[in-house]
Amino acid sequence: MVASVAAVCLGALLGVWAWTSTSTTHEVVAARQTITRGQTISQADLMTVQVGVDPGLKPIPGSQLAGLVGQRAALDMAAGSLVTNDDVTATVLPRLGMSVVGVALPPSLLPGEALVAGDRVRVVATPGQQGDVGSEPPATIPATVVGVYPDGQSGQTVVSVEVPQERAAELAARSATGKVALVLDSRER
Repeated sequence: MVASVAAVCLGALLGVWAWTSTSTTHEVVAARQTITRGQTISQADLMTVQVGVDPGLKPIPGSQLAGLVGQRAALDMAAGSLVTNDDVTATVLPRLGMSVVGVALPPSLLPGEALVAGDRVRVVATPGQQGDVGSEPPATIPATVVGVYPDGQSGQTVVSVEVPQERAAELAARSATGKVALVLDSRER
């Protein structure tokens, strides 16, 4: 009789545990269809889903779906993926009137400080190994760092910088020669 009561109680406890673990779901935002980086997010692109959220995940609660409409996708989002704050942005890169140019540089032509997105830099024309600096100041192009991508195979780091559209071709041409260096300007704002 005692064993039967214990078995019934154990079964009830297991039932409560199973029900609790499956019913503690949260309503979060997910992508209804694939959204590409830079695309303006519409109501039709998003949906709410009920999921058991792991504490390590930080999806956007379903109640905030309306606030995402009109924002831009910061990253590509696959259909069915949960949307996080890192996936959306109010701005898109490059901004209107600006261009993004990749500058590949060896460590000797980069600042010793680690570059991060948002840093203000100047791309400086260098004379190369055989050249003379001369008496005139070298040509510089002010830019803002968008991303930093080290390449372990080549030893170079590609720094994506945002520059005014009218300076982009000049910077791309200078960068292609390999005769440029990057100068980090003050981070004080």
